[in-house]
Amino acid sequence: MDRITWPRLRDDLASTRRGAAAFLQNLDAAHTTSSTEWFIRWIEIGDAHGILGNAKRREGKIDEAAMAWLCALTAFEVAKRLTTETAVQGEDASVKIASAIKTFGSLEQKIECVQIECYDQSEIQAHYLPADSCSKAPAIICISAEDETATTLLGRLLPAAAHRGMSVLAVTYDDISGNRRGQSNETLSCCLDYLSTRPDIDATRIGVYGDGIASALATDLAVSDSRVAAAVCDGGLWNWARTRAAVEWVTGVSEAQNEEVIAARRLRLIRRLRCPVLVMAGGRGVVSISEAIRLQNACAAAKMDLQLGIPRTTITDVGEVENFVISDDRIFRWLEQKLLLGSAV
Repeated sequence: MDRITWPRLRDDLASTRRGAAAFLQNLDAAHTTSSTEWFIRWIEIGDAHGILGNAKRREGKIDEAAMAWLCALTAFEVAKRLTTETAVQGEDASVKIASAIKTFGSLEQKIECVQIECYDQSEIQAHYLPADSCSKAPAIICISAEDETATTLLGRLLPAAAHRGMSVLAVTYDDISGNRRGQSNETLSCCLDYLSTRPDIDATRIGVYGDGIASALATDLAVSDSRVAAAVCDGGLWNWARTRAAVEWVTGVSEAQNEEVIAARRLRLIRRLRCPVLVMAGGRGVVSISEAIRLQNACAAAKMDLQLGIPRTTITDVGEVENFVISDDRIFRWLEQKLLLGSAV
């Protein structure tokens, strides 16, 4: 372990997340230490933060208690990344995360469970985290990846979203997606309706963030609903890739068009988006890095507001581990600047 040391308990959220990011960044240097050992250490760190949070709560220091539990969530999320999907440790980490979210949500009711009525009279359940400010704040609709529960999504996003002056509405992919064409757009538009009617939300500053395959749903919403002010999405590349694959399958030949023609088609798709866009390529996303770079170059030439983020990953004995801390902080920093500050990243 020449370039990595055992992670330490840190007494504030920024330090905890910097430590977690540094650990994940240098995970390839930890080959002499098993993922199980790292898992145990990060669970211990999360538990220590939880003990501190409970102590602060008993002292009536609610803000400090909330900070400690956000640190615990970051530590437990790191631990979860160090297990396989079928490992018992992964289930243990998920239980820890669920318990930490419940405790954090009990602190002055920071997390609300809300029911959103859809146009077909059905309802979906969502989790709402209000902004720190009492004035009208921007809001973000966050859609989980296909294999994520609301608890999994919240456990990862709460520490990244906290104290940024923005509200968060978390929904799951399964609740949003449907077999009927256009149903996901309708359901997400209902989420926009809900946020727009809340007195604590500025209806002109609502963004959407889709994780994993949900990034395509975020694109569709931004295209279909002009109320979206910023989108973290796939920029239309997922549907673009599927369309190209379908054409090649039907014709039996690979598409042999020149790059100028292909670039023009990409731009036609992205021009339908009338808001700033951040495309996350690679990692847990569904977007090809090479296609995203081509799209970014085309948008730069056309003076369109599209930026590209590429998550950092490390290969370990449990597979590819993404540095979620850097990725999530990048996403929420971009959303904060687009929706709250109105400046370029």
